[in-house]
Amino acid sequence: MLLGEACERFNDYLESIDRSPMTIERYSRDMIFIRKYLEEKANGPVFVDEITEKDLEDFMRYLKDVRQFAPSSRSRYFYTLRSFYKFATKKDIVEKDIAAKMDTIKMPQKERFYLTEEEVMQVADAIDIYLIKLIVLFLFNTGLRISKCRDLKLEDVDLEKRIIYVIEGKNKKDRVVPINNNLYELLVDYIENHRDAPESNYFFATSQSGKGSISYPHISLTLREAAQKAGIKKQVTCHILRHSFASALVKKKVGLVEIQKLLGHSNLTVTSIYTHTSMDALSDAVNTLN
Repeated sequence: MLLGEACERFNDYLESIDRSPMTIERYSRDMIFIRKYLEEKANGPVFVDEITEKDLEDFMRYLKDVRQFAPSSRSRYFYTLRSFYKFATKKDIVEKDIAAKMDTIKMPQKERFYLTEEEVMQVADAIDIYLIKLIVLFLFNTGLRISKCRDLKLEDVDLEKRIIYVIEGKNKKDRVVPINNNLYELLVDYIENHRDAPESNYFFATSQSGKGSISYPHISLTLREAAQKAGIKKQVTCHILRHSFASALVKKKVGLVEIQKLLGHSNLTVTSIYTHTSMDALSDAVNTLN
């Protein structure tokens, strides 16, 4: 089977198991890049069963030495290849999973940035667009990813029970996230006095968004501009609000198990990357010896 045909089947498979549109788009984009490299190397179309372990090793070396991709970008291609070959082996497109023995990309340890509660409020106060300000506060108070936030339907937000139903798809367990008191008041006010999207079943929508949800680029650009206006020097993104949510809970002594459940992580190892040790905390620790 030609690699191009296998890539199309891979996309169809991802859709069939309810992977998110963003995930499917990312895998598709990565496989197009990989396919282009292999076809240029072979000077023509490539059959999947003719690709060797050395071809994959050469590709990863090409990313590092020629394209000079960062470890995080190379790691993404590594996991794309892993996923593709697991699929291809499962569907008998290839006999052997040649990506299984590939070495993982060593990621440099780096400090993860987050916003304090005060900084989040400074950014929110700098936003003039009501709905985007609400979304920023929603993300910080729930820890949801922006994709899940935008996917929420009206029936997913139960204000009577004060919970949010997060639908994860077939392969992951759905979860519920409680709505705290501050956010509850904001959401009630939004539904009763501000929501103007009669044609949309999405929770966060406007009359301009039609039947869909508010656009991600609009949210992202407004957030960046607000951070600059507020004088925040950090690179502020929608995802940093999820990170800030977890960090704020850690500082308030909430246990990692509870944070894991709120974030929807499969294990505590993933959750632990959202924790930080501040210099004040380190100073307090050594001062206990005085």
